[in-house]
Amino acid sequence: MRDKEEMERDGGFSLRRPSTSLLATLLCNRLPSPNSTMSQDQMGSMAGLKPQEVAFWLGKAVEWGQTESPDTQRDTCLHLGPLRAFLQLLLTHIHTQSSTTETMRTIPFVGQFLGRLCWDPYVTADAGSRSLLLQSLWSLYSEEPHNAVERKANQWIRNLLCQLATEEDSATHMLVKHMGLPPKEYSVKVLRKMVLLLVEEVGESCSSLADPNPRCSCDSVLAASVACVPLVTCPETAPLIGALLQRPVTCDKAALSQDFLDAVSSAYSRKCVSLEAQAVVSLWCHNLASLEGAVMSLLDSVLSNPASTLHNLENTITHSLLPKACSQQSSIFLIVNDIFRSMLVQVEGNQTLLSLVHTFTLCFLRELAALQPQECVSLKAFFPHTPQSLLAPLLTHPSEMAQEVWPEHLAWITASLQRLTEEEEEEEGNRGQCGVFEAWFLLVQCADWLEVASQLLVSARLQACGPLLWLLTFYHHPTNRGHHRIQQLVAAREVWDHLRSLFLLSAPPLPADRLQSLAGLMSAVPQQPSLDSLLVVSLLVNFAVFSHNPLSGAREIVRMVVQQSGLVREAVCVLDVVELRLNRERASSSLTDRVKPRTRALRGTLTHMAQHDTHTLTAQHDTDTQPLWQRWDTHTAVPGCSTNQTL
Repeated sequence: MRDKEEMERDGGFSLRRPSTSLLATLLCNRLPSPNSTMSQDQMGSMAGLKPQEVAFWLGKAVEWGQTESPDTQRDTCLHLGPLRAFLQLLLTHIHTQSSTTETMRTIPFVGQFLGRLCWDPYVTADAGSRSLLLQSLWSLYSEEPHNAVERKANQWIRNLLCQLATEEDSATHMLVKHMGLPPKEYSVKVLRKMVLLLVEEVGESCSSLADPNPRCSCDSVLAASVACVPLVTCPETAPLIGALLQRPVTCDKAALSQDFLDAVSSAYSRKCVSLEAQAVVSLWCHNLASLEGAVMSLLDSVLSNPASTLHNLENTITHSLLPKACSQQSSIFLIVNDIFRSMLVQVEGNQTLLSLVHTFTLCFLRELAALQPQECVSLKAFFPHTPQSLLAPLLTHPSEMAQEVWPEHLAWITASLQRLTEEEEEEEGNRGQCGVFEAWFLLVQCADWLEVASQLLVSARLQACGPLLWLLTFYHHPTNRGHHRIQQLVAAREVWDHLRSLFLLSAPPLPADRLQSLAGLMSAVPQQPSLDSLLVVSLLVNFAVFSHNPLSGAREIVRMVVQQSGLVREAVCVLDVVELRLNRERASSSLTDRVKPRTRALRGTLTHMAQHDTHTLTAQHDTDTQPLWQRWDTHTAVPGCSTNQTL
């Protein structure tokens, strides 16, 4: 129990908890003014309350609050009538005052007196006494507080309401039972009213960051976020959480509690709170750990289930809200990209991860295009480390330009990458590898151009295949470590020659030596450099889909080569990529009419093979190529690289 001096320092307001019934009615219903038809004698006596009467009722309030014995209960019941009369006099006097400050000056005991009575269940259970208490407290509540006393009075009411909204005690049970309202329904109504009040207050903000008003409403923002911590999982508090997170930072007093941010982040990650999209974006802006957790959760959900199709991947990424957040805040996009970079240089070559990065970029660009022009920022803000000459050409989607200019566009991209790699390979200490890595990373993000290159190789002439094959080998082997790029290009051209000769045949029998050679190139081989098997599978599937070879012959080539190499899963993945790209680009009807039956037939062939060979469902062939993270010189630091990794 606090002593008198401490209560006086608090402005006379006792911090003992009032009943839930009191606070609920106080904020749920604006009470009408009391019927104060008192006699002139009574009104005159209120000019100065009698000291003896005041001392008597203060003593009773203290005595009743110290014990809940039967004697105390009987004594309270005996004095309820006179207490109501005193409360009526007190209320009438409060109404004659111009403000709460004036009331506290004339009757400084009013706060502690009303607080003690509100905590007494035998007083608040009496309808008449409870009504007078409610009206007295409502009369003390300042809708527009002008000083510390009035702000403290308001904060006292709100804080107690927030605390009591989640508690159930004997007083609450007694009062709720007296009102005939189910306790759960009662608490929910109380909480909703409290949230509406706080949302309205949080919405007020300073007009200037440099010169905030010393009496601004921002003082209550921190307190509201602290009070909200135990309530973050309550559905009724979602509007308050959103208002706090999205409140513009116009004042240094408007900081949010770190406990609040951690609690909301934890509840959101566990799906225990439902937030609007903008509130989630604001949460990630406030809390870096929450953003990193969301990215890692996305990575874990995708990488732990590689069997999920690429069709589901786009839905998973969109549902994460990360692309939307990235489009609105370039800082979020930079953090997400740094995590992707780190994964690409630390995790072994994983096609699922590469597909995730590519699909994520597509979703991000779609969200960016949907923004209003005034909301957009320069692409350079999203890609500050990328060679700017490559930015626009690669970020332009193939569907945004005519197919006739694809070869020229890809030739320009390849020439730019070749110049970049040659210039940086000439630099001492390999410092320039960061630029090559950033260019390669952008190519991963814009992998649709790689699929276009594979498609064009089906019908490319001999003199035009060189740049396209160089682009594919650069994607799968981005560095020239060991000076193997020439051998890799030779191997890639050999594969292309085999495929072109096979798919030019119009009738069986198929040349067994070329089929065997293709299967060998797709399988793990001990000598280095090995050509990435996925590169070979991609060329094989694209030839089967886009060539004019009879469908029966294409199916037979795919069946025999894939069966010997055991890469059924990889072939299905490439086929998924081809179908998704064609759907996004809305290819011409003539191409669609010719290609769709071929993709369906090829999928049937591959599915049949998988059903009759369980080994192909579980076999992992990541060891047939050097992991991506090992293809970079792991002993040479790259100063200034945005990944902050040793490449």
